[in-house]
Amino acid sequence: MRLPLLLSVVCLSLSAFGQRTQKPVLHGKHWMAITGKPLAATAGATIFNQGGNAVDAACAMLAATCTMWDVLSWGGETQAIIYNPKTKKVIAINALGVAPTGATAAFYKGKGYEFPPEYGPLAAVTPGTPGGICHMLSEYGTMSLAQVLAPAMQLASGYPIDAQTANGIERQKEMIKQWPYSKSVFLPHAGAKREAPEAGEIFVQKDLLATLQKMVDAEAAALKAGKSRKAAIMAAFDRFYKGDIADEIVRGCREQGGLFTKNDLATWKPLEEEALHTNYKGIDVYKLQQWTQGPVMLQALNMLEPFDLKKMGYNSAEYVHTITQAMQLSFADRDFYYGDPYFPPEEPMKGLLSKEYAKTRMALIDPAKNINPALPGDPYPYQGGKNPFAQQLRDWEKLLQQKATKEGGATPAHDARQMALLAETENDIAIAEEAYQDRLWRGTTSVQAADAEGWVVSITPSGGWIPACIAGNTGVGLSQRLQSFVLDPAIDPYNVIEPGKRPRVTLTPSLAMKDGKPFLSFAVQGGDTQDQNLLQFFLNVVEFGMDVQQAAEAANVNTDQLWLSLGGEKNQDRIPRGGRLLMQSRTPENVREALKQKGYTLRFTERSSGPINAIYFDWEHGSFWGGSSNHGEDYGIGW
Repeated sequence: MRLPLLLSVVCLSLSAFGQRTQKPVLHGKHWMAITGKPLAATAGATIFNQGGNAVDAACAMLAATCTMWDVLSWGGETQAIIYNPKTKKVIAINALGVAPTGATAAFYKGKGYEFPPEYGPLAAVTPGTPGGICHMLSEYGTMSLAQVLAPAMQLASGYPIDAQTANGIERQKEMIKQWPYSKSVFLPHAGAKREAPEAGEIFVQKDLLATLQKMVDAEAAALKAGKSRKAAIMAAFDRFYKGDIADEIVRGCREQGGLFTKNDLATWKPLEEEALHTNYKGIDVYKLQQWTQGPVMLQALNMLEPFDLKKMGYNSAEYVHTITQAMQLSFADRDFYYGDPYFPPEEPMKGLLSKEYAKTRMALIDPAKNINPALPGDPYPYQGGKNPFAQQLRDWEKLLQQKATKEGGATPAHDARQMALLAETENDIAIAEEAYQDRLWRGTTSVQAADAEGWVVSITPSGGWIPACIAGNTGVGLSQRLQSFVLDPAIDPYNVIEPGKRPRVTLTPSLAMKDGKPFLSFAVQGGDTQDQNLLQFFLNVVEFGMDVQQAAEAANVNTDQLWLSLGGEKNQDRIPRGGRLLMQSRTPENVREALKQKGYTLRFTERSSGPINAIYFDWEHGSFWGGSSNHGEDYGIGW
């Protein structure tokens, strides 16, 4: 009896630490290209093989994923971190669109909304990804826009559509039919029993191809006129945001009930920023600023640094409880304090990222029970200031007394992949229907690229996912990111919608540096779960010694005790679900029982790691290690 028991313990230990992975770790000496679709990864590899650097390849992969609607499009938004080996600087790219003219809290409240809508032209911020590509390529790439867009343009001219996208279109066709330009693109078999393309059918996007051709033509004309490579790429930028492409985007958007004006597009531009960072046990971790949720991970790392997490044991009840409390306290701060730094009031980021503030937050943790509710703290004393919203902070708990709907969770429907939830016992397994599975497999993408010269790019783009409202005859799907604003300043006084303002997004690329060199480049999709999964991925590598593929596939936990950033137009749709955790279905019974005793309500899923893509930099051997998620169609190629 002892031998079988011992074998079962050994196998469980191997499984728990992710030693046996479903996908192999990737190895490369010269470059690494990883993203959400095999064809898009091939686009990155093609650019590398043509002599491009990691920025060129990342832009090509981003363009390809937009064209393939994975699950984003050309009207979406781009968030990026770039490491420049020439200056040894970490660069933060803000290519998020803004709320259009007329997008005020009063406007949406007048239509009965408590949050902006999830879909349609009234959910759209201005396009950011085309400008983000042009900016990154012109400043840090080496190729022309024509070269980098060539794979995407070939895809737009016709590519064999994958099953998950094709079936997603069919499932959502009734919503798609609301918008005439979307209907003409997505439903080539209108009137038939199946109106969407079939898997493997050649999916053609003539309008999008024409739009991309116009950008390439603008670049070619500028080069012919003697302009520099950079100026020529920005000529394409101008045609998109100020020329005939912009005219058609605005016309098509307004025809369908949207708010865009020509000035909204003409005055928008991507921004370069200083990345925020913290040091965790000698490793510098970089995130984008507070217009993303990225600083949540930095706050959590500050809280967790004093703990001996390795001694607790990977995904033990003590470990899960400790990191969950850190995440819930960090997200409570996010929910109240994060917003667009270019609009007042100024977010108290110095205090929030203070190690001393982190100590006061972790002092709240009771080892025996879950903090419910987890409330925002007051970081102002830690930056020598006085909280301008002190009374509102005291009243914040009242918002949590509303009854939440049963539906919903931290992973939005468009971002989740293969998340068929199981009931609380292993014997009570919920078998999801095919359409539900199809919906949950789909996800926004991430892009990871690195080269031998030292360039590193981490991107988490999104926006314009199916069902998308396409703007006129451009083939450009409009973003749905406006829904991440709040209309009620009582929830978050820093993230109230205003024209020209950026919503606080969940999208959060990451870069870790060690001894002045890149250590890990990593990103994930999944709404409010992103920095939860990225935190645990990082700890899997740093504390538990997993390689990037093991860490990408390893079981994580996700908490729903936070205000949702996506999905639902009423407060009850977004309200925190106190104590609710999502865990892997193979979680041992003793861990389950211990967590229940601490006040958690548990749900289970086969895969709980999140679709993580990452690159580890092996300086000892002069090579790259790539990890590509085992959730869906994420794919990497190295050389």
